[in-house]
Amino acid sequence: MKKIIFKTVSKALLAGVLSLAAAIAQAATPIEHWKQVNGTGVWLASSMGIPMVDIHIEFDAGSRRDPADKMGLASAVATLTNKGVLAWKDKSALDEAALGDAWADLGAEFGVSSDEDSFSFELRSLTYPDVLPKAVALAAHQIAAPAFDKAVAERELEKSIAALKEAQTQPDYVATTEFTKAVFGSHPYGHVTTEESLKAITLEDLGQFYKTKLNPCHAKVSIVGALSHEQADKIVTELLEGLQIADQKGCPVLAPVEDASKLSAALKKDIPFDSAQAQVMIGQPAMKRSDPDFFAILVGNYILGGGGFVSRLTEEVREKRGLSYSVYSYFAARQNVGEFMIGLQTRPDQAQQAVDVSMQVLKDFVEKGPTDAELKAAKDNLMGGFALRIDSNRKLLNNIANIARNNLPLDYLDVWTQRVDAITVADIKRAFQAKLDPNAMVTLVVGAQKP
Repeated sequence: MKKIIFKTVSKALLAGVLSLAAAIAQAATPIEHWKQVNGTGVWLASSMGIPMVDIHIEFDAGSRRDPADKMGLASAVATLTNKGVLAWKDKSALDEAALGDAWADLGAEFGVSSDEDSFSFELRSLTYPDVLPKAVALAAHQIAAPAFDKAVAERELEKSIAALKEAQTQPDYVATTEFTKAVFGSHPYGHVTTEESLKAITLEDLGQFYKTKLNPCHAKVSIVGALSHEQADKIVTELLEGLQIADQKGCPVLAPVEDASKLSAALKKDIPFDSAQAQVMIGQPAMKRSDPDFFAILVGNYILGGGGFVSRLTEEVREKRGLSYSVYSYFAARQNVGEFMIGLQTRPDQAQQAVDVSMQVLKDFVEKGPTDAELKAAKDNLMGGFALRIDSNRKLLNNIANIARNNLPLDYLDVWTQRVDAITVADIKRAFQAKLDPNAMVTLVVGAQKP
């Protein structure tokens, strides 16, 4: 599910401090973690170097929990949460334009997004005493009381339907949706948003999403910036105040979402499409983020197809045969088992050859693993580039949110390079053989030339 972000910010006000953000990541910033009385989890990397804070609030309420006949619900809520607020406490109602102006006047950013696994709010603000309290109050208002105006909701859903119809004319969208359905079948990850599912969403659905899925006891809040423990705790309480659910005893347990079934046989799908390039996708369900083989897969996939121009797939498909400008592989490590995929574009008359070469590379890698030289090069690149993963407030925030989401240890970033360095050829070979079956792959080609 594409993320939807709303940003209104006074660039001039933030320009003087953004250039200093990298300094936070350069230093070792310890992460604190605690739970509030209501169950809200907080992860804080406190750094007083610059007067700015980034806050990420996440719920397990992504599209995998959308009703099958109302796919797009979480995304619709994310969009409409930015389209005005009702009156709340002593705060007046604000329409979409007034809400945008209010954020612009503060020089702060507020965003709402959704993806397959999560529904999130994000706040970025300077921590000056004449700015931060106002930004927190406005964010709390927006979190607590989205207007969900009928006319605005109808307008936005119609825009989404129009965008969907346009997307359906593009070969990459057709390939992605058909691949997703083929790999995951009836699993929620295999459900796709349609015109019918968007039309089925009602104002009542939007309100029920808020009432039932955004419970503070399930919130995971990640914070990076110039706040003390006490300040952060107080701000989290204020931000989530409007989501307190009355007359509730204890924290309800979220219903588990089962993993997708493994594929038992290969599946080939050729979809006719009049386009200059054929879209090729090869894959199957593979692993979830909590898998203990995560680091072995991370390093191994860098060698196979995640390392750009230094990967095996690039060498065999692009460099030796000129079948594609770009070819890649990835593992989608989600809360449930996500997909492994090889993707590329090629001339329609070369599609089958590109598939054959890619599959041979994959089979060889799964059978034999990487060479010692490949492993050393991958480790050097990954470990040498680690600083770039945390060289800004936003990147560090994303990493802390990853720690929170996946219940990783607080020293995860401190030991990341050691975990990578410890991976062996045998680890990669074992992990790939456990996760992948080259004989049970979905191979989807959109726009291939008929033989």
